[in-house]
Amino acid sequence: MNNFRIGFGYDVHQLHEGLDFWLGGIKLEHKKGALGHSDADVLIHVICDALLGAANMRDIGYHFSDKDPKYKGIDSKILLREVMKLIRHEGYEVGNIDTTVCLELPKVNPHIPAIKACLSEVMGIEEGAISIKATTTEKLGFVGREEGVSAYCVALIYKK
Repeated sequence: MNNFRIGFGYDVHQLHEGLDFWLGGIKLEHKKGALGHSDADVLIHVICDALLGAANMRDIGYHFSDKDPKYKGIDSKILLREVMKLIRHEGYEVGNIDTTVCLELPKVNPHIPAIKACLSEVMGIEEGAISIKATTTEKLGFVGREEGVSAYCVALIYKK
């Protein structure tokens, strides 16, 4: 039996003026923030989905429904900690994650070290196992018009 599993995550959130903008557990200063039931941290959401998918445990919405008022405004780091507990309960550990954030503004690159440090602490894994990349969409589509943010993640997990 192969002890390695790969999962994929994708998420998107609208951007609106006057909301806080959370990315990878870090609050970024920007005139717009992401809209969502939780704190709308698109990066943490894709990581959760990739990890859950790799473990064949459905998705973030299944475990933390946006219909449940107890998750309204919740810090997504709490959700990620719970996902880590879920996959570890099944005997899995994280090999690595590789993410891409699609966003025009604010620029993500200066924040990557802080994001990696935050995610490392929350997930209980080495910073070297976390890859964060950022790109724009060259002013095309909803991301290019600064109407939203999207992110992708692949995760490798393995049985201990």
